[in-house]
This record gives sequence, C-alpha cells and structure tokens, in this order.
Amino acid sequence: MGVGIDEAIEVFVRGFSFKRSRTHPYVPERIGPAWVMRDAPRGGKAPTYRREEWVAWGIDAADLHALAAEHTRGRYAICAIRAPGEAEGPLRQAYKQLGYRLGATEALMVHRLDRIPRTKAPARITRVTTPELAGRLARATESKALEEAALSRDAPLRQYVALDGDEPVGWVQSIVVRTETSGDAAPMTWCADMFVQPSHRRRGIGRALLERMLRDDSQRGAAAAVLLASHDGAKLYPVMGYDQIGQLYLYSPTRR
Repeated sequence: MGVGIDEAIEVFVRGFSFKRSRTHPYVPERIGPAWVMRDAPRGGKAPTYRREEWVAWGIDAADLHALAAEHTRGRYAICAIRAPGEAEGPLRQAYKQLGYRLGATEALMVHRLDRIPRTKAPARITRVTTPELAGRLARATESKALEEAALSRDAPLRQYVALDGDEPVGWVQSIVVRTETSGDAAPMTWCADMFVQPSHRRRGIGRALLERMLRDDSQRGAAAAVLLASHDGAKLYPVMGYDQIGQLYLYSPTRR
C-alpha cells in the first residue's frame, strides 16, 4: 500500500493523542490546514492545560505561526514536517526569524508490512495480557499499569515486552488508528514507546520486539505501520523494513 505523508501525519496525530489520553482526553482536531493536539476542556476557574502540539506539512511558517498564536489556549509547540527532497535551510531560517527554538528532529517512517525480516530473539518476546505482567512492566517503566481493557485480545493498544527471565528489559506498543480517509478500509498502526534497557542493548532485542509487533500488525489486517524515530532509532528501523517519508522539526516559541 502506498502511504502518503498526509495520511502518515494523521496516524501520528491520532496515535500520539491516544497515548496522551490515559490521564485526561488529549484531542486531535483539524484547524484550517493544520492539526492540533491538545487537552479537552477542563473544569475549574483557572484550568491548567498541557502543551499543545500543532502539526503541519506544506504550510508557510508565518501562516502556521499565526494560526497557532490565534487559536492556542496557552503553551504550544509546532511540529513542522519536511518531505524528502524539500530544502531544509529555508524551513529552519523561517522559524528562527519568527522567534522559535528548534528542540528536536525525528524521522517520520512507514512500514508497509509486505516484508518483515526474521530475527533471532535473544529474550522472550510476549504480548502483555495479564495483570501480573502488566504490573511488572509498570514497575520497570515507573508508570501506571495498563488498564484491564488493554489486556484483551482485540484492544486497540497492544503492549509487547522482552523478558530476561522474569525481568522486563524492553518494550514497545502498537496502537490501531483509523484515518479520515480509511473508512471501512484496513486501519494503520502507530508504534509508541520503543525502549530497551541500556544493560541489554546491542543484542537484537529491539529488532525482535519490532518483528513480533509488525507480524501481529500484519496478521490483524493493518495496512501499514507508522512511527517517529530519534536519531539512534533511525538507524534501526530501516533494517526492519521502515522507509522514511518525512522529517519532523519540533519548534517552541522563545517569545510570546
């Protein structure tokens, strides 16, 4: 399946928002030519909102800046996407002149699930389907345990873990996403929170986690898988069959 950059961006927006909604609904919304992800309205006289994320591709920096400044409820960042072949210099210069600071860059990548390399798993790779294993993973990640609904076979979020004995040493999530254009067609998936403990890196655990996740994505009928990769991750994911279709630049305003 050919996945366009617009559709990959929507998978990112909806998957990222799903993840952030565990504590309070974090809602993706189109405003003009851009996406914004932000907290649903909160109660109280002076509610505190998490930072908004404004996401767009092919929009002039000044136009996106004006749109975000007009519609934001408070703190925000801009995720400007550059497609392969588009010049990087003008984008960086435009946001610098508008008073933005570049915080990070990440590769927007797609796996079309047609060829998934086989790897040798140096640890036991399993999906988290029991409260006991969910609890062990929560202690390892120092985070809230998965809700019971996320442990069911058909949950929209699937959590995978690599075990060294009984100890979680790596993990990754797959989130089912339906886009505005998919309708009754096959959904896509968003890969989140890929991590391997430093003590267990360079052993192939990350590759084994991705293989298990991608094979399940394919077997469950997903059309493609999307993720954002850090600089280090961008070296691993192509080995597993991911192609880069864009670059994300995360900008924060230095003045308001």
